[in-house]
Amino acid sequence: MKKILIVEDEEAIRSFEAINLKRVGYTTVEAGSGEEALQIYDAEPDFDIALLDISMPGMDGFALCTELRKRSQTLGIIMLTARTQEMDKISGLMMGADDYITKPFSPTELLARVDSLYRRVGMNNAAPAVSDEIRLGDFVLNMRRHTLQKKGKDIELTQVEFQIIEYFFTNPDVVLDRTDILNKVWSSSYFGEEKIVDVNIRRLRMKIEDEPSSPKHLVTVWGMGYKWKSKD
Repeated sequence: MKKILIVEDEEAIRSFEAINLKRVGYTTVEAGSGEEALQIYDAEPDFDIALLDISMPGMDGFALCTELRKRSQTLGIIMLTARTQEMDKISGLMMGADDYITKPFSPTELLARVDSLYRRVGMNNAAPAVSDEIRLGDFVLNMRRHTLQKKGKDIELTQVEFQIIEYFFTNPDVVLDRTDILNKVWSSSYFGEEKIVDVNIRRLRMKIEDEPSSPKHLVTVWGMGYKWKSKD
């Protein structure tokens, strides 16, 4: 069952999203506030994706995203915002969202983004096509369990972060440009912008690097892209 939690305080927008998602086979559950959404999720945490409006009274989308991410690293989260400021988009991604859509948006864009994220969420249950583990220095990536360890300690990754790391681990010391990463993780039909790659790289560095501002593993190759250094 493809199940989506829609969190939006404006009933007309919430209904618009639900109607279009139901037409293509998604099961939708609606919440008019962040507080209500948490109650629903805690009672039934079997959602694949959550669509979160940022601007809501009480608990806003940023706070709700943080709470949902504490509860699940595999839940797909899309932020919905009418704001145009870059910082709002970046803030949502840094708090654990997988994607964002700026209002107003068309049904085509909504369905394309949701379908793309649902496919990535579904990859968590797919059998790995390569060996179960990849070891690079202090790190061990387990494809079957979808885990990353550093010096024996687990690092919590969202499903998007895991797919990015998997791409680097299967291509160590190879420079991957933003388009490569975007096409591999988000697909070539992704509606959004390449900066989503940069924000996810920044978020990953905060989790894996001893000094995120001076990375030793996930490094920038200026003018080209990023690469994973397998050796110091």
